[in-house]
Amino acid sequence: MCTKSAGLAGLFLLLITLAMPATADTWQHENGTLTLDKVPERIVALNWAATEALLLLGVTPVGVADLAGYSHWVREPALPESGVRNVGTRVAPSLEAIAELKPDLIVTSAEMAPAADLLERLAPTFVVSVYKEGSQPFAKARRMLLALGEMLGREARAQEVVEDVEQTLAEQRARLAEAGVTERPVALVNFLDARHVRIYAPNGLYQTALKALGLTNAWPHPGNFWGFSVVGLEAIAAFPESRLVVISPTPPGLADTLAGSPFWTYLPAVQRDQVYQVEATWPFGGIYPVKRLATQITDSLLAGGSDNVQ
Repeated sequence: MCTKSAGLAGLFLLLITLAMPATADTWQHENGTLTLDKVPERIVALNWAATEALLLLGVTPVGVADLAGYSHWVREPALPESGVRNVGTRVAPSLEAIAELKPDLIVTSAEMAPAADLLERLAPTFVVSVYKEGSQPFAKARRMLLALGEMLGREARAQEVVEDVEQTLAEQRARLAEAGVTERPVALVNFLDARHVRIYAPNGLYQTALKALGLTNAWPHPGNFWGFSVVGLEAIAAFPESRLVVISPTPPGLADTLAGSPFWTYLPAVQRDQVYQVEATWPFGGIYPVKRLATQITDSLLAGGSDNVQ
């Protein structure tokens, strides 16, 4: 009798188990939790750091905010020339355009908090902010990449990307150390006009590149949560031992204007011919720009500087 009852109970439990859906996976994010019962295939990215992460994982999003801007400013990793839909701007994406794509995952950041409920109605939404007050951009971008790798069944690929970045940073550091060119601090700037620059601060993404290379950031002051401050050229003169790395693009005609500018010509780095210009690298992305910038800084420092920018 007991044996028969136990058998019926076991059968009952088996039937319940078979009737239950497959186990869903859950991730914590800035707006709560995200639960997925299958691997997403149609993904919309509403910021460029998320777009970058997906492409590094070998996943092409079906929709991206500011599609043309990504191709112009970020460039690498590149979006395919077709097959990706623009869904409006990063600050005001089109809910209609997103809905038409029938996504099964939306990746966004805290700037879109007012629309979070609306996005959740369209598809499961993962909220992660690489750039936020008090955050460490590189560490946050790394965690985002690894989390997306888990969601998309690409954990191994995510780990390979991280290891590739770390290996590149180590290789570039060794090149600089061998050449003995790490002694002077480095100021990283973008020119806004002939008198003002955006200077990258210790709390920004680019600090990871400098630290990994064994270089000291000449600018010691924290910037905004994007990791920069806007200053006049005269502010750089307060750090006479620093070298100057200029990140492209620069305003048209800048070289001619600077040639007659005492704010520029009397800078110690200019007088020592220790100005180095590197190609455009998006300073508000994920982990890939750190790899790109570190390689460019290393190549430029080893090639030698000049006293002007182009």
